[in-house]
Amino acid sequence: MEKPTDEPLNRWGGWKAPTYLKRGSGSQDLRLVAGSAVLGLVVAVGAVLAAGPWDSGQRKAERDLATVRERAGGAHHQGEAPDGPALAPSAPPVLNALGDTAGLSATAGKGALAAALAPLLDAPALGSVRTAVVVDVATGEQLYADGATTPMTPASTVKIATAAAALSALGPGHRIATTVRLSPDSRTLTLAGGGDPTLDEAALRSLAAETARSLRDGGAGAVRLTYDTSRYSGPALHPIGPNENIARVSALMTDEGRLDGSSRGPAPRTGDPAGDTARTFAELLDEAGVETRSEPAPGRTAAGARTVATHLSAPLSALVERALTNSDNDIAEALARQTALKAGEPASFEGARRAVTARLKALGLPVAGARLADGSGLDRADKVTATLLAGLLALAADPAHPELRPVLTGLPVAGFSGTLGDRYTATSRGTGLIRAKTGTLTGVNSLAGTAVDAKGRLLAFAFLASGTTSPGEAEASLDALATTLTKATG
Repeated sequence: MEKPTDEPLNRWGGWKAPTYLKRGSGSQDLRLVAGSAVLGLVVAVGAVLAAGPWDSGQRKAERDLATVRERAGGAHHQGEAPDGPALAPSAPPVLNALGDTAGLSATAGKGALAAALAPLLDAPALGSVRTAVVVDVATGEQLYADGATTPMTPASTVKIATAAAALSALGPGHRIATTVRLSPDSRTLTLAGGGDPTLDEAALRSLAAETARSLRDGGAGAVRLTYDTSRYSGPALHPIGPNENIARVSALMTDEGRLDGSSRGPAPRTGDPAGDTARTFAELLDEAGVETRSEPAPGRTAAGARTVATHLSAPLSALVERALTNSDNDIAEALARQTALKAGEPASFEGARRAVTARLKALGLPVAGARLADGSGLDRADKVTATLLAGLLALAADPAHPELRPVLTGLPVAGFSGTLGDRYTATSRGTGLIRAKTGTLTGVNSLAGTAVDAKGRLLAFAFLASGTTSPGEAEASLDALATTLTKATG
C-alpha cells in the first residue's frame, strides 16, 4: 500500500492548504459545525432537545449564520481568527463526561494518527484495494493519505459529488417545476414534467384544482390530455437494468415510481412512471370538473401554450439532504440531470456526466481520474478518488460556499439517522460525532464524511474499499476507521 505522506503537495493532489481553508477564513463556522456534532453526542447519552432532531437545529443555525455573513459582506469582514481552529466550546465537558479524552498524543501529531489508521486500513475485511484521505477542514492540512489519487468505485458516496455540483450550479433555493399548459386553441392540455421525482398525488390534486379554476375562468370546455417528458433525453433505464433500487429515469413521475407506498429503500417500481402519473392526473381532473376526451397520450407541449398551473418541488437543499440521508437514487439522478440542464447539456446520463464533472472542475476540485457515469453510484463505471471526496466535504464547510452546506447537513448521523442509524450504538464513541455517506455494492464498500476529534476539530475523511467479501465486516472496519478519528488530538 502507498505510505502516508506528510509532504505538502499542490492544492488538491495533496492538500497544501487551499486559500479558502486557511486560518481566518471562518473558524466560527467550523466551530458551529463541530459544536453541532458534539451536541449530537449529548443527545446520544440522554439529553432531550425540545425543538426536535438536533441536526435540524444545526441546519437552522448554519443558515442563519450564512445570512448574517452575507449581510456583513462576507466572512473576511469578521476579522482574523486566533492561531488554529478554536475548540468547540461544548467539547471538553461532553468528552470529559464520557471519559477517554486523552486519545492520541498531541505531540505525536500525524505520525500517531497514521499509526492508528494504517493497521485498521489493512484489515482483511476491506478487500484487496483500499484508499484513504483525512483532512483538517479548518486548515486544509492533509493529516493522512493512502492511495489518495487512486480512482476507485465509490458506490453511493458519489452522491456527495452529485449534490455538490447541483447546489453549485442551481443554488440551494432552486425548485423544480411541474406545469400544466393549455394550447392556444384551448383544446389540448399538457402535463409537462420538469424532473421532480418527489411529485406526489397531493401535488397532482393541487395542480388539477388550479387547472380547473383556470379553465372555468377561461371558458374552456372538454380537453385532450397529453404529457410531456421531453425535458429528459437518452436512455430512461439505468445501466444496471430494471431494479428495485431505482425507477426508470423520467422527467415526469410520482413518488419515484414506487408501487408499495414506501418513501425510501428498495421497492417495486412501475415500468411507465410518466404514463401512470398522467392517468392519475386525468382522474383528478375529472374529480375537479374537467372533462378529458380520451386516455392521456405522450406528446410535446404545443407552441404558444400558456401555463395554467404550476407545482414547485421542495428547495434543492431539502432534496439534497433527503438524497444523502436516505441514499435516494432517484433524487440523485434528478439532481445530476438538473445540473446538466443548467449547463445546457442534454439531460441524459452522458450529459449529466459532462455537466457534473465540469462543475466540480470549476470549483477547483481534483477531477483527474474521475468518471461520473451516473448520479447515484449504482453504476460500477463510476470512479472517484479519496482526495476528491474529502475535498468536496472540506469545500462544503468553507464559509465562502454556504450554498454547499446541505452536503454536510444531509449526511447521515452516526447512530441516529439514515443509512448510519443502525451502524453505531449508543455506547460507541463515534455516535453523534460522525456524519457520513455510506456506499455499498457487491464487493465495494465506502464511507466519506466528517468527524469531530477530541480537540473539537472538524475532520473530513474518505475511505474507499473494493474486493470486499462481507458487507457487514467491511462496514464495521470502516466504522472503526471513522471512530478512530474522534480520538485524535494531534
